[in-house]
Amino acid sequence: MDVGYSSQDPQVLANQVAKAKSLGIAAFVVNWYGPRHPYEDQSYGLLQKMAAGDDFHTAIMYDEDASDPRSATDAVVVDLQYAYDKYIGPNAMPSRSAYLRYNGRPVIFIFPKEGNTDWKRVRQMVNSWEDPPLLIFKDIHPNLASEFDGFYAWVSPGRDGWKRDGSNWGEQYLESFYKKMSEDYPDKIAVGAAWPGFDDSRATWSRNRHMSDRCGKTFEDSLKLFRRYYTAERPLPYLMVDTWNDYEEGTAIERGYSRCGKQSGNAVGQ
Repeated sequence: MDVGYSSQDPQVLANQVAKAKSLGIAAFVVNWYGPRHPYEDQSYGLLQKMAAGDDFHTAIMYDEDASDPRSATDAVVVDLQYAYDKYIGPNAMPSRSAYLRYNGRPVIFIFPKEGNTDWKRVRQMVNSWEDPPLLIFKDIHPNLASEFDGFYAWVSPGRDGWKRDGSNWGEQYLESFYKKMSEDYPDKIAVGAAWPGFDDSRATWSRNRHMSDRCGKTFEDSLKLFRRYYTAERPLPYLMVDTWNDYEEGTAIERGYSRCGKQSGNAVGQ
């Protein structure tokens, strides 16, 4: 949808990086589909270049290729190798210095789709790289614990599902995520989440899902919930704001977040 700017406008990207930094955000995690989506690929490259010149960081959130279930693994292997060669590895473009790292290793987030990828094979492939990455998967999947280095939380109402009035803002989901990560997977990278609400009614793929912003309380409560499980002595590795500018699903904080009809500039991006 048209939100009034192009993600390939250098001035837009510079302003976004500057605003994010002023809010205490250290990196943008960018939705990325591989070279099969050239516009998004070019946009990511421009943003990484901008980040490299402004003491900021970027990382890829790779959307699993579900176009052909029979060749899903091959497609993922090709796409991630492309990302490594162009953006991450030692022979990548100069802006590779901006790529997000954890304990010295590049971080790649995976957004799963159809579940047909052989992640064990993908893991073997990326481990062969000179600069092997940390792979972070969406939500906790015990059956994938050996293939992934961590899990990240994403906008979800939890086991009770979406409520018609939007009252289920995800507290149970986040409680469960942090509890399981801290107790069952203490050696895995936990990436927490905060969100301002959710409303996909304007999206072409709408499923009429709604999560109330509760006059700004949804963002404020989700932003601080991790503190029940993590401390300064045992900090949460990352907290990801879902999202910076996904206007189609009503999660954008780029222009502030709702306080009962007002916009707050105190927002803190995917």
